[in-house]
Amino acid sequence: MLIKSQVKYIQSLSHKKLRDSEGVFVAEGPKLINELLSARLPVLQLYAVKEWIEGQHQQLAVAVTEISASELERISLLQTPNQVLGIFKKPVFTANRPERNTLSLMLDTIQDPGNLGTIIRCADWFGISQIFCSPDCADAYNPKVVQATMGSIARVQVAYGSLTEWLMQAKGLPAYAAVLNGTDLRQQPAIKEGIIIIGNESKGISAEVLALCSNRITIPRHGQAESLNAAVATGIILSHII
Repeated sequence: MLIKSQVKYIQSLSHKKLRDSEGVFVAEGPKLINELLSARLPVLQLYAVKEWIEGQHQQLAVAVTEISASELERISLLQTPNQVLGIFKKPVFTANRPERNTLSLMLDTIQDPGNLGTIIRCADWFGISQIFCSPDCADAYNPKVVQATMGSIARVQVAYGSLTEWLMQAKGLPAYAAVLNGTDLRQQPAIKEGIIIIGNESKGISAEVLALCSNRITIPRHGQAESLNAAVATGIILSHII
């Protein structure tokens, strides 16, 4: 049974300001919750319907509050509630600049939560553990972003700051800007270190960031589409360049 203050608190976590001050985020749905639990991300509280609780075959290390489907609907931050909601502590990451001997992603004003979540998931798939975002990117702990990562948010470091400052700090590391008029991606050999920059869904990479990029790469177009979805482009580039 939920009390009014619990409902109000969980609903308030839809706001970035409170998530930041509390150092927590909300995740929902059996698959995502199980992924985060498997990654041993600290969980503060789980709220679940009886069906989900009875389906657990391992002992949970955290208390689970059994709630009804209607109560889940009240606290869910998604359009379609799905059995279980958890409040997790944000992972603490140490990366504060792109590192040598590894590949990093830089995202310039990726504002669509679904795109950001899918990019985080792609990074996880291809073994990239660092993503550097401009301050105006979507929040990595927005419920829609968390949902789209399908658990990869527990393994990929996402930092926010000035892309130009990071690029200047990383002088000597090759930076590859994804643009519409660069070198054909198929001519680019695989690389083991560097920074791949993906731009805004409609405006691309800002001039200030582009000026600091040593390489410009393009996915060759064969049809009439004006551009590629940012997350799709990221997946294609990573698949080739790694």
